[in-house]
Amino acid sequence: MKSAYDIIKCPLVSEKSMDDAQERKYTFKVDAKATKTQIKDAVEEIFGVDVVRVNTARYDGKMKRQGTTQGRTPAYKKAIVFVSETSKTIEFFEGL
Repeated sequence: MKSAYDIIKCPLVSEKSMDDAQERKYTFKVDAKATKTQIKDAVEEIFGVDVVRVNTARYDGKMKRQGTTQGRTPAYKKAIVFVSETSKTIEFFEGL
C-alpha cells in the first residue's frame, strides 16, 4: 500500500491555483494511478483538513523539440481538492 506522501507528489503553483486557494480549492500533482478516495485520505492525513470533494484530470506530455531531437514532457495527473468551510486552511498556499 502506498503512503500518503507517495500519492501526493507536489502542489501545483500557478496563477489560477493561487486564485482558487482563496476559495479553499487546492491543486496538487498526484500519482497517476491514485483514485479520488486515496487522494482525499492522503490530503486529510498530511494536512489535517476535512476534504469535501476531489476533482481529477489527466494531462498528456507535450511534444518538445531541440534541434533535430524530439521528445515528450512527462504526463501527469492533477487533483483539485475542495476543503470544507469549517476546516483550517492549508498553510503552504497562504505564504505564496
